Amino acid sequence: MNNKRLVTAVAAGAVVVMGLSACGGNGTDGKNGGGGTKTPAFNAALTETFNPSEKKGGIVKIANAGTWDSLDPGETYYGYSWNFLRLYGRSLLMFKPAPGGASNELVPDLAESLGTPSEGGKTWTYKLREGIKYEDGTTVTSKDVKHAVLRSTDKETFPNGPAYFEGYLNLPEGYKGPYKSKGVDTNSAIETPDDRTIVFHLKQAFGGFDYFAHLPQTVPVPEAKDTGAKYREHVISTGPYKFDKNEIDKQFNLVRNPEWKPETDPNRKALPDGYEVTMNVNADDIDNRLISGDIHIDITGTGVQPASLSRVLSDPAIKANADNPTIARLWYTSINPTVAPLDNKECRKAVLYAVDRTGYQTAYGGTFSGGEIATTLMPSQIPGAEKFDLYPAGPDNKGDVAKAKEALTACGQPNGFETNIAYRSERPKEKAAAESMQQALARVGIKLTLRPFPQGDYFSQFAGNPPYVVANKLGMALNGWGADWNDGFGFLSQIVDSRVIRETGGSSNTSVRIPEVDKMLDEAIGETDTAKREKMWGAIDKRVMEEAVILPGVHSKSLILRGKGLTNVFVSDAYGMYDYLAMGLE
Repeated sequence: MNNKRLVTAVAAGAVVVMGLSACGGNGTDGKNGGGGTKTPAFNAALTETFNPSEKKGGIVKIANAGTWDSLDPGETYYGYSWNFLRLYGRSLLMFKPAPGGASNELVPDLAESLGTPSEGGKTWTYKLREGIKYEDGTTVTSKDVKHAVLRSTDKETFPNGPAYFEGYLNLPEGYKGPYKSKGVDTNSAIETPDDRTIVFHLKQAFGGFDYFAHLPQTVPVPEAKDTGAKYREHVISTGPYKFDKNEIDKQFNLVRNPEWKPETDPNRKALPDGYEVTMNVNADDIDNRLISGDIHIDITGTGVQPASLSRVLSDPAIKANADNPTIARLWYTSINPTVAPLDNKECRKAVLYAVDRTGYQTAYGGTFSGGEIATTLMPSQIPGAEKFDLYPAGPDNKGDVAKAKEALTACGQPNGFETNIAYRSERPKEKAAAESMQQALARVGIKLTLRPFPQGDYFSQFAGNPPYVVANKLGMALNGWGADWNDGFGFLSQIVDSRVIRETGGSSNTSVRIPEVDKMLDEAIGETDTAKREKMWGAIDKRVMEEAVILPGVHSKSLILRGKGLTNVFVSDAYGMYDYLAMGLE
């Protein structure tokens, strides 16, 4: 989901993964010291800070073309949500708010330092900073962090969010979270020997556990204030801002949290006085309002829509306030083997042969703001990524109709078949990609019916909900993925491991159900030799592609706009978009 670059090492028989990359530079030719510039220019915020300032005040205005999956830290999995959430919640660790590659460094947030491993990487200990309080003045304790993590494992109540903790913590057998397994002793998984110490116990060694500690699921939740599924209506803040008004799926405001103390927080400047967020705003209107100065941020961070692309690129004044980052993200289509006739691999292969890859690329903005045509899952930024193409689409990349028809004959559907394709209704690029596939597949008799669904519930209720997928014959679903951190595990595990698929919905994996791949993932995690481990990620990528359950679309680039009057604007490699934590207003 998010983009994290790694430097890897080996220790104590476990894979140790620490983000240690850095990026910087001294300003010259109109640039301020510290790698900043006040001069508008294309890509001015790509690797340095645009318009640096310490000025406080003002209200940042934000628009979302859809709705949040959830504002609850225990139940969110959109990259923009993790980016924004740091304004009102503090996790144990965080990615450094810094331009470019420097953002990949993990730094302490709620905790005093990175985790201390023991037992060869099966146990991890963190100590909380002193003096951190909730918005109501009560002190944050390690028990609150424990409760937050445990509640996030209840995927019936919280269908969204990653599944790392329930997969790796040494939880009691049959544990279903603190609501359904109330009173169950969970010290085998998490201990809190005192109010500032939390100890995690894993089922197996995992040297990259610090990456789990940065997840929003470690943002503390006081058990006495936990309202379960309704907690999203008012999250109790530990950050510099708290919720003032929250109309679910419509709008909300953040105002300053008087209990936040800057001396306990070296990562946040908290420059604006507040934030106003509006949801369900037409995506093309967001572009126009950004250009006019009516709003400051398009929160999803996926870039301007195709309708605005030529306007931005042809007007030097507008282009000077744009950035064009390359992102470790894949836009793709899940092909569901649970929906007939796509339960037959040859039918799935017919889809991959027939699709017009150039049309898919154009739907996302072409080579400039869409990205590079993908034939594999892993982008080149992921160590171990290999280039291969199991389903060549002809010399012009517009599809191999003859091979597609051969596959249809092999699967017993020589005249084609009908199925539905899901996409997020608020995302014009996904609609355009679905339409391109509809046209390309029609050439071989495959009839696609487009089914739009709301962004906020897309995975929990629709495209990521297995019973709904089968009942409504969602043979395909537009999808997108950026790594939780940039190694093979951080990129692949949540989209190809069948064990993360939940019948209650909410999984990012909607189509990959290959036991052999699950086994390959486990073997790769346990491999301590870096070169061997990275080669194993490439082998997993190829094994998934052999089953034709994913159609890779585009390895992403985006064209994003800086809103007028914003200060401290820079692209974060860690999130693949602007860093929302650092911004202020002139």
